[in-house]
Amino acid sequence: MPPDRFSYDNTPAVLATMHGKERVIAPLLERDLRLRVELALGLNTDRFGTFSREIERMGSQLDAARAKVAAGFASTHARVGIASEGSFGPHPFIPFLALGRELIVLIDRETGLELIGHDASPEAIFDHAVVSDLASAVEFAERVKFPNHGLIVMGCVDNQPAPDRALIKDITDKGSLESAVSNVFAKCGAAFVETDMRAHRNPTRMSAIERATIDLVRRFRSRCPGCGYPGFDVTERVPGLPCAWCGEPTRLIQREILSCRSCGHHHERSATDKTTADPGQCEGCNP
Repeated sequence: MPPDRFSYDNTPAVLATMHGKERVIAPLLERDLRLRVELALGLNTDRFGTFSREIERMGSQLDAARAKVAAGFASTHARVGIASEGSFGPHPFIPFLALGRELIVLIDRETGLELIGHDASPEAIFDHAVVSDLASAVEFAERVKFPNHGLIVMGCVDNQPAPDRALIKDITDKGSLESAVSNVFAKCGAAFVETDMRAHRNPTRMSAIERATIDLVRRFRSRCPGCGYPGFDVTERVPGLPCAWCGEPTRLIQREILSCRSCGHHHERSATDKTTADPGQCEGCNP
């Protein structure tokens, strides 16, 4: 039997992070993929964009993660590069709920393999408030589980964040919070206070990064039945589950198509154990 090109027994891997993500990423990849994970020393990943807005992220979430991997490769001869990137915003379907999206990229520069693990969840604590007194700042802090979750305080102009006026990070106790908002009040009259979304200051985000890493491992272990290439996974979801009343196709997913990036082999499977859709999901029966 030919040797497995993707056997990583003690293979060096460089992780591009400056915010403690190795705490959840490295143990999983060392245990499950047999990689030897090392940090890219001296790498400033903030140059690819910051949540606090002073540096705008260029390109997509995936572009930023790939750029981090490239920077990690530039600092080492490791065969494998790893980086993650998160984004946060309004939930696309549920009003007043925030959604966090995490992805983690693994690139093998010897074989050309690129795998991406994902997690999308509303669990990460992501919130902000405009405050004009200490009591309101403390009330917001308590709501977002401070000091377990860190805060950032910045300038505020017309109820909008103004990091160019003031920007204070690494707020992890009540005294530093009160000092920060007082300083910003003196400059702006109000302060924009928000959760610190850097991984080392946000435990619920760190948990999401861990889940994305677990998904990456799952994808690595899913091998193409045709050529054995990792990442054989769902690439298309086909709607059309028929309505139980009228039999017309609905928007509910009926089939999934799994594909191999390397050889193009694909496989189709049912996306559900149901044969029909609830009429409440039918545009004809429930317009």
